[in-house]
Amino acid sequence: MRRRENEKTAVLFERPVRRLLRAALDVVLPPRCVDCRSAVDRQGGLCPECWKKLSFIEGTVCTVCGYPVETDPGRDMLCGACAQRRPSYARARSALRYDDASRDLILAFKHGDRTELATTFGTWMSRCGTDLLSRCDVVVPVPLHWRRLFRRRYNQTALLARSVASARHDVSVLPDALRRLNNDPSQAGRNAAARRDNVRSAFGVSPRATRDLRNSRALVVDDVFTTGATVEACARTLLAAGAAEVSVLTLGRVVRSDSDPI
Repeated sequence: MRRRENEKTAVLFERPVRRLLRAALDVVLPPRCVDCRSAVDRQGGLCPECWKKLSFIEGTVCTVCGYPVETDPGRDMLCGACAQRRPSYARARSALRYDDASRDLILAFKHGDRTELATTFGTWMSRCGTDLLSRCDVVVPVPLHWRRLFRRRYNQTALLARSVASARHDVSVLPDALRRLNNDPSQAGRNAAARRDNVRSAFGVSPRATRDLRNSRALVVDDVFTTGATVEACARTLLAAGAAEVSVLTLGRVVRSDSDPI
């Protein structure tokens, strides 16, 4: 409890400091489009041309997994996959389609040290996941194995989790709640069945996080939702550790043949 109160106080103090620093940054480094680097009106923004290229997920989506659908048969619409077999998480939402327009930007953040993009991406995610964020108690990023983290030097999902959580001052980020137990091969290029097998027993819960997770409503944050195998494995692990509910929020979402999985 004291830990959460300290985090709330820190966030309330940080907000005016961030505004001051942002104003100073605009003077020293004029805002540039995060994609093409042309001049824009604010830090972390996109120019009109780059904005038009991105496909944000709007309109009707599956009530559970957030998959976009063409028709609107009712408020409780389920996609075929969720109608056949409900996932362990309660709901999932994604900010934009992972396609030709978004791929380079996301991969630059994930593998190219463009960590400053976390602020922009987190804003997009918190907007599309307002309902999920409003009812969660803790935010949990999908972890990297320590060896992969050592090579990459940062966990991109942890950066997204902190950015998303900054929209609220009363929610805790648990960056080490989930642990990746095995340094399994990347999910890239695997079909849905292979992805499920690859992460079936991939995650565990840190003993230090057990108390914070018990009876909590957890929001799992990841960069891209491809088949859902990774977030499904995370949800099962958190529920087994005592979480009352798990939801999922991702930056990108692979939709049909929009893109090859990453």
